[in-house]
Amino acid sequence: MQGTLQKLSKSFSIEICKFYSIQTGYKGEEVIKKQLLRSATSIGANIAESEYAASKADFVNKLKIALKECNETLYWLDLLSELGIDVKEYVITCQRLKRKLISSCNTANSNI
Repeated sequence: MQGTLQKLSKSFSIEICKFYSIQTGYKGEEVIKKQLLRSATSIGANIAESEYAASKADFVNKLKIALKECNETLYWLDLLSELGIDVKEYVITCQRLKRKLISSCNTANSNI
């Protein structure tokens, strides 16, 4: 369940996207899509970095960064969905990645 602050910030983001579209003539979704691209590709980049981590703690840190990027990606996907863009398949894949990252972080933390 989303808290009040999360709901307010999400609503604000959607309103700003609409405002941006009206003011510039460009779709606000395009800005979100660029953010989505950055956060989604960062997931894999951080997982790749974790493979050559200097220590177990560094390994876990890289996975946690990937998890944060995964969560951010879900946020952008949620905004796009609210703006009427079908992103269901990407949400499913990202949620799967998130579960695997959480599991990997938990396993790695228990082995430190």
